[in-house]
Amino acid sequence: MNRLEVIQITALTAIFFNTVLTVMVVARDYRSKLNRIYLAWGIAVTLWNLGVFQLSMGIGWNAAFFWAKVLQLGIIFIPVIIFHLCMVIGQARTGWLMPALYLLHAGFAISLFCNKFIIGVRHLAVGYWSTPGPAFFVYSVVYTLIGVYLVVFLYRKQKGAPPMQRKRLRALLAAVLGLAVFGANDLMPIMGNLTYPLTNIEFFPLGSLAAVFYVLIIGYSVLQHRLLDIHVALSRFAAQMVRLVFMLLVGFLLLLVISESSPDIFNKYSFMAAMFVLLASALVASVFFPQFFGTGSDKLERHILGDRFEYHAQVQNLIQMMRSIPDPQFLMQELQDLLAGTMKMRSYHIILLDDTTREFKLFHCHPPQVEPAAPDLQEDSPVFRYFQQTRAKYLSCNLIYETDHESMMQREACQQLKPFEPEFCFPFFVGDDLIGLMLLGQKASAELFTPHDLRLLTELSSSLGLVLNQIRLRQQLQVVHEQDLLGRMSRGLAHDLNNLLTPVQTLLQLCRESRLNQETIDELLPIGLRNLETIRSYVNEALFFSRSATLHGQLGPLNEMVGEAVSLVQPDAESKNIHVSVSGPSDIMIEMDAVLIKRLICNLLSNAIDASPAGTEVEVRLAPLPKTEPSRDWHRLRIIDHGEGISAENLRRVFTPYFTTKNTGDGKRGFGLGLAIARNIVHLHGGNLSITSKEKRGTTVQVDLPSRLKPGQASPPPSGGPRLNMVPA
Repeated sequence: MNRLEVIQITALTAIFFNTVLTVMVVARDYRSKLNRIYLAWGIAVTLWNLGVFQLSMGIGWNAAFFWAKVLQLGIIFIPVIIFHLCMVIGQARTGWLMPALYLLHAGFAISLFCNKFIIGVRHLAVGYWSTPGPAFFVYSVVYTLIGVYLVVFLYRKQKGAPPMQRKRLRALLAAVLGLAVFGANDLMPIMGNLTYPLTNIEFFPLGSLAAVFYVLIIGYSVLQHRLLDIHVALSRFAAQMVRLVFMLLVGFLLLLVISESSPDIFNKYSFMAAMFVLLASALVASVFFPQFFGTGSDKLERHILGDRFEYHAQVQNLIQMMRSIPDPQFLMQELQDLLAGTMKMRSYHIILLDDTTREFKLFHCHPPQVEPAAPDLQEDSPVFRYFQQTRAKYLSCNLIYETDHESMMQREACQQLKPFEPEFCFPFFVGDDLIGLMLLGQKASAELFTPHDLRLLTELSSSLGLVLNQIRLRQQLQVVHEQDLLGRMSRGLAHDLNNLLTPVQTLLQLCRESRLNQETIDELLPIGLRNLETIRSYVNEALFFSRSATLHGQLGPLNEMVGEAVSLVQPDAESKNIHVSVSGPSDIMIEMDAVLIKRLICNLLSNAIDASPAGTEVEVRLAPLPKTEPSRDWHRLRIIDHGEGISAENLRRVFTPYFTTKNTGDGKRGFGLGLAIARNIVHLHGGNLSITSKEKRGTTVQVDLPSRLKPGQASPPPSGGPRLNMVPA
């Protein structure tokens, strides 16, 4: 096989490998900026090697001049493209420099077709070669400056980079050095040198052979930088392609050496046939004998593909074990051992849906934070809209994993999560419902997340979401169970208190009819009657939990219920010089039990007035919530006071039956049932009630109610008979 045949086979091999890797890279995400740059690189290398192949064929001068221009067109853009790739992968800002370089090289391309870059071709033993024009010498200077700058830039950049990033930068550095050395080799005939300096060895073109390795080195760096969504990293197909390319390269080099040692036996057809047999054999073996690529040590394979397997067993064990963990705190401890202990995460945050507020709140984090950053995370927030609409498996929040093609919604989602400083955000989906997020910070080693990391974490977040939802449902059942226990306890208390009422009332009546000292009677009798009314109110509150939980729902304006409740508590507010303000839309219609809702609002307003200092204001705010269900809307009622607030310890107990801080001993003494009843009324309507408070800053009670009751929740209103009294609890 003569030199021309070697050049032809080498050029065709370079075209093949370049096309395979370019298609594999671009097919993963053609909108990616980095992948579009790589596409330009692939086109340039293809033009270069296509020109080399044609110039080594027996063609005429005019055809050779045309293909020389095609070759030079590819070569013109290779330096600026590899410069662009290095800047993106090296995370360097270029500003105006990048457009200026592209504009300069576009000028070289124009000069090419104006016959100023090359002015002709001449025939050598290795085929046609270009004759340089004036623009070519200017290009050579630019080419040299770009090469020197990239070598210095990549060398400095890799010295301070994390280990994984350092490997990528070193791969690029090797590609740039190879481009400089082999490019200079192929420039020799253009500059008039047909033998190597200080020797009589004839020139041999090495550019096409080097091009095979350029595409592999740079392709490897790009693959590892972008992670290519290959199961969020390398897919099986992509991994097999990388293996096959390396196998074929080894076979190609061995065949090339053999053909050079026995040129009379090998020709280009037998060479290509041998390559085809090697490729076919590898493909058949990979299909029928999948362990063919897996025998022996996997050290080199790990290095090539960038996978890490050490976490696999721990993650799989946790996924299997977490299904039997009923305690969320124990589950969080196991998760911390995995993420912080094994995978060495600097930080992570678990955010879950709070059923009482219908908002997403921080559930667990590492390291623990006294005042954790907590942006307003609601169901209509950008991050939740992004996952609900795209159903994405994760959101990358570090620009090193993303490109400039990201959508506006994705940028808004990343901006909202910025206080947490995450690298990735994984959603917790249960069916179509998004119940939370897992935010992962950087690794302690500062290494990037590998393809294997992302695949395992995606699987972990999917299982973790299901388990956390099961725990959440168990907690809801526990609340229902507590309400049932409260009902049974209330019935017993009511029975005992009613037994006490009869003798007290009889005694007071007898005392009033007797001939006892009138002054004594006038002093004791009002006290006894007041205590009697207090006990009766206590009984009414306690009996609320033992009565039927059937609602008598009708569609009505919520703002009117608020207005009526404000009127009922107005005397108490005026006695303390407290102003009650109401704001919000006046057309909120909900299906409700009007008596219970009015009682609920009166209860909450009375508590707010009691807690407010004289001369302050109690705010009542009504607002619609973002639509989250197709069949009904949600509305929010907030009652805000500016009193002393509730301590953190008491805030945890405010819904506990019979817990009260109003122990004054007078007629306004609390029973400790008001908020428990209020929450029960809200739950009967399918809503949620929550309280937030800070000492010295006041308290906010938030009630979220649906516009429609669920089927079976309500019954028609009664035609008559007694209803629950309207005395504020």
